[in-house]
Amino acid sequence: MTHPFSALPLAPQFLSNLDTLGYREMTPIQAESLPAVLEGRDLIAQAATGSGKTAAFGIGILQKLNPAWFAVQGLVMCPTRELADQVAGELRRLARGVGNVKILTLTGGVAMRPQIASLEHGAHIVVGTPGRIRDHLGRNTLDLSRVQTLVLDEADRMTDMGFYDEIANIVRACPERRQTLLFSATYPDDIRHATSHFLRDPLEVVVESQHDESTIEQRFYEVGFDNRDDAVARLLSHYRPVSALAFCNTKAHCRELADSLRAQGFSALALYGELEQRERDEILILFANRSCSVLVATDVAARGLDISNLEAVINVDVSKDAEVHVHRIGRTGRGGESGLALSLCAPNEKKWVRLIEEYQNAPVAWHKLEELGDNELAADPAPMVTLVISGGKKDKLRPGDVLGALTGDAGLLKEQVGKINVSEFQTYVALDRRVAHDAFDRLNAGNRLGPDFGTIKGRNFKMRFLDV
Repeated sequence: MTHPFSALPLAPQFLSNLDTLGYREMTPIQAESLPAVLEGRDLIAQAATGSGKTAAFGIGILQKLNPAWFAVQGLVMCPTRELADQVAGELRRLARGVGNVKILTLTGGVAMRPQIASLEHGAHIVVGTPGRIRDHLGRNTLDLSRVQTLVLDEADRMTDMGFYDEIANIVRACPERRQTLLFSATYPDDIRHATSHFLRDPLEVVVESQHDESTIEQRFYEVGFDNRDDAVARLLSHYRPVSALAFCNTKAHCRELADSLRAQGFSALALYGELEQRERDEILILFANRSCSVLVATDVAARGLDISNLEAVINVDVSKDAEVHVHRIGRTGRGGESGLALSLCAPNEKKWVRLIEEYQNAPVAWHKLEELGDNELAADPAPMVTLVISGGKKDKLRPGDVLGALTGDAGLLKEQVGKINVSEFQTYVALDRRVAHDAFDRLNAGNRLGPDFGTIKGRNFKMRFLDV
């Protein structure tokens, strides 16, 4: 049975924009939650990343929003800066059908002053992380007294990351008469109890996060606990994914595995809690633009990542939570592409695999590492390398300026230039590894400031390669 967006009580202009964005049929989470959300009901929704939950709460916020009233009418809390940026971007696209809606992102890792200046000019919707929202409340630079819709996105991870007290204080700063929408991939009893007083008579919606077996191929391998790092290298050598996400249960194991893989020639980086925000941002840029082939991460660190064309997920450690396992492997095989989920299991971890089988209602497929053959380890370098330019939005640098210089003075073809990320003060450009250094030499040719400078639109910028 199909559920078209046109069946919802939305304004014609809003529906027209949804159609332009390709929103025609609702996903299961949207079909089950949106009618109640549009009626003003509180909601608890269990749904994984990639299920369409941002549109489910975004449409709810925007439908009741008054663009002529400059007050914070919607607040979305997310566990990480990356997820907040992603959510804000999607809300901006959805808001085109409403009018001139101002959406602000308030997260840590960036200066407070520009955020304060933006808040002084007013905003309709704030998307942010609990710590930074708390900081603004403490400075009286954020007023939540007019919030109509409060969204807790990935509530389980925010609680896991120790944000509960901040969330409770932020909720208290919102009006009692409001709509609260809580989204969580898992909803264990401790979180149910902790968040119960945030909600009034909520509708509960659970969307099973199962995956189509024709899209994701799962393979389990039994290995000794001490042999799993070697097994990861063997899997990578055999399957040769251009982009793979490897999950470990601890940050110590993340660092150890990434070091081991790099020593064997793989382009690998580790992502875990307690990294500085700049380091985290750069690692994610390198992975997303294919300058790093293997990202080794913990569950908390990888939450909110939206990497397209992820060819493989490797569970280096089996998750003790079957829902988390399904959430992990659901990051591959998206958008109609096929994906590969490879899981390593020590003999004493088979009890966790049995829980996965119960949850999936199907046995897992066991394979032997010996089936992969005894080929020598072969590590292909990542296809791209990232050039960092010491200039960004503050310098009025735009992606088109960078692309123009690279395809003009540097002599590259458009296909040899990958993603261009322009931040406040720096720009990251993915270049085809085979031609990147020659292109940089041409960009730098004869620059009077020295070998580390290149010219873009007649202006000199310091540049360096950020390699794995």
